Amino acid sequence: MRPNDAYIDVIVDTLEGLESSARAPFLQRLFLTLAHVEIPENHAVALWDDVLLRRAHLSGVAEAPVSFQTALVDVLASKGLFRVPVVLEYDELKRLHRNAVTDPLTGLHNRRLFTETFDKEINRARRYAHPLSLVILDLHRFKEVNDKYGHPRGDEVLQAAASTLRKTLRTSDSAFRIGGDEFALLLPQTDSAQASALSRRIGVAFAEILRPLELSISVTMDHGVSTYPQDGEQRDSLIRIADERLYRSKNATHQTSGPEVVSSPAPSYQQPSAKVTIPVQPAVVPPAPPAPDPEPPSAPEATAPVQVPPVVPPPPVSPLQISAPSFQAIPDEPRLYAVPRKAERVSMAGTNAYAILGDQTDQRARVVDLGFGGVALDFPTAKGLPDTLLAVLHVPILPPVRVNLKRLWTKQINQDTVRVGCCFIS
Repeated sequence: MRPNDAYIDVIVDTLEGLESSARAPFLQRLFLTLAHVEIPENHAVALWDDVLLRRAHLSGVAEAPVSFQTALVDVLASKGLFRVPVVLEYDELKRLHRNAVTDPLTGLHNRRLFTETFDKEINRARRYAHPLSLVILDLHRFKEVNDKYGHPRGDEVLQAAASTLRKTLRTSDSAFRIGGDEFALLLPQTDSAQASALSRRIGVAFAEILRPLELSISVTMDHGVSTYPQDGEQRDSLIRIADERLYRSKNATHQTSGPEVVSSPAPSYQQPSAKVTIPVQPAVVPPAPPAPDPEPPSAPEATAPVQVPPVVPPPPVSPLQISAPSFQAIPDEPRLYAVPRKAERVSMAGTNAYAILGDQTDQRARVVDLGFGGVALDFPTAKGLPDTLLAVLHVPILPPVRVNLKRLWTKQINQDTVRVGCCFIS
């Protein structure tokens, strides 16, 4: 007897002692689970009895036990509830479901699952009073890559972006491809500041992953963030606000100096200073007054050199100082949550965690703290330390991990210690 048959026999024995009103709701859900068929509740008990009778009949004809599934398919098909039945293994059904919610190029979840997951995360955040951040990411100048190198190279850029997201996010975070070059992140228990910091770290890691492609076009990853409940409590409003902030960020970061930067003020201040010196030059040599004429007192006054104070042009004003933003400034919003981003950073203080640099076992650094995005290391000196590091991290409880690091910041702790912050790039 197969395990499924034993399970069905237990259900048969259990349902025999129940009244029809109690059996009907359970059987309705059972048929939906086994056959994905909606059976009215008032017909569920009769259908169950038919399946059991058909199973006993088929077993007697075959002189061998017949499975419950076989009898169920036979009854449903004979009653017209299965028009074109398809026999499918459960593993194959799971594979079809996975393919239906997965982007085939990047392996990330698609927009369909994004909508379903977003609603579930909003309900969870509302239930537990936790923040939930949405990040929408966009690849700047991605179209130029397709135009210059072709779509296969563009596909490599998209796959690099997906790889960056998988390596940077926590297990509780979710990444989705929601458009051609647009991605979305759902970050539970993450406020706006933490989501922005994570987005910037993703941008740095993405730039490093793109290096092997050797693109002459600088493809960057812009982001816009919205947070529940400060920016809204519904999915549509949070998506709209994140989109707006994404395009504001793009305009502020990538705007050109063409129509906005005015270069005419600088020459306009130089021309008056040149004109002022012209009338002063003929006044240096005044004409000699006629001796016999008693009335020339006014002539010398008119022709006398006039001391004109030099006009000092005002200092040039930067276009950044005189240009107003094209959008309304958004005041800083108060932080409503002090909930730390779980598993964001773990202090290694008091442990013997260390990192071995490169393949040289004698060159070590102490691990100060560790997170999903990067690590902080203490060195005796930062002299000769490259921008990218290959290191093997030795952390208690975990096995040694080989990682590529990019140096982001350096801080002198004391005379013998320099602390270096690095992000993971692979």
